[in-house]
Amino acid sequence: MQMPNSSSISEFLLLALADTRQLQLLHFWLLLGIYLAALLGNGLISTAVACHHRLHTPMYFFLLNLALLDLGCISTTLPKAMANALWDTRTISYAGCAAQTFLFVFLFSAEYSVLVVMSYDRYVAICKPLHYGTLMDSKACASMAAAAWGTGVLHALLHTASTFSLPLCQGNAVDQFFCEIAQIVRLSCSGSYIREFGLIICSALIFFACFVFVVLSYVQIFRAVQRMASEQGRHKAFSTCLPHLAVLSLFVSTAIFAYLKPPSISSTSLDLVVAVLYTVIPPALNPVIYSMRNQELKDALRKLFGDILLQHQ
Repeated sequence: MQMPNSSSISEFLLLALADTRQLQLLHFWLLLGIYLAALLGNGLISTAVACHHRLHTPMYFFLLNLALLDLGCISTTLPKAMANALWDTRTISYAGCAAQTFLFVFLFSAEYSVLVVMSYDRYVAICKPLHYGTLMDSKACASMAAAAWGTGVLHALLHTASTFSLPLCQGNAVDQFFCEIAQIVRLSCSGSYIREFGLIICSALIFFACFVFVVLSYVQIFRAVQRMASEQGRHKAFSTCLPHLAVLSLFVSTAIFAYLKPPSISSTSLDLVVAVLYTVIPPALNPVIYSMRNQELKDALRKLFGDILLQHQ
């Protein structure tokens, strides 16, 4: 039987999260809870940074960018998965799949770029404090943020155009809860994915180069922190660096495993778990990680809630 090619495919079938109606509804409520927690956490951080003048610094400016990207990233994948679970469907249109792929790659790439910029911000703040005001002024911060978002757009355009120009000969069933590039490439005709595979390798090399830059930055940061005479200074430095390092480690480790794991250990259930780890968990956990050790952010949130309560009395 002749398999459909890309010109005859009008929709894709996403992975069903469960076989029974009860489990589908359970998955819906679970995803809804995670989604609302991510919206609330990132929304609170965004509001606190935007409204509290003490947080109008480069570190919190980039944290605001990270929170907005987290909101976009989780909103690109989860609503469709929740709708499919609620209404017992699996379909997503061809155009919808392409749009979801573009938005996810854009937001994911921009988020990684912002995390890299945040490591540079911490490096300058701790290792070159006398030059911080010059190196991280408002113009420099805006330029770096714009470069991070622009890099995401360019990356997404290249990968989306390359992926959706592939002839598809293996049906239209995507073994994932969203339109993941790796799963769509698996549907392509034999030998036609070389161009996209080359793009993935190039992206992985850039990804790795940025990771090396982050590691070297943190080596210098921890050396500088150990030389600090003040215990309070060391504590403050660690309180701003460790959350960023935790978020970056979670983000990088799950993404690397998702795209570079050996085919021999690949399975639908493992791919699903890994995809949840790098698409759903970081946006939901990032606000918690950043607020746990950050006293300024806690104080800003308390003041924000205090002002809201006073207005309603």
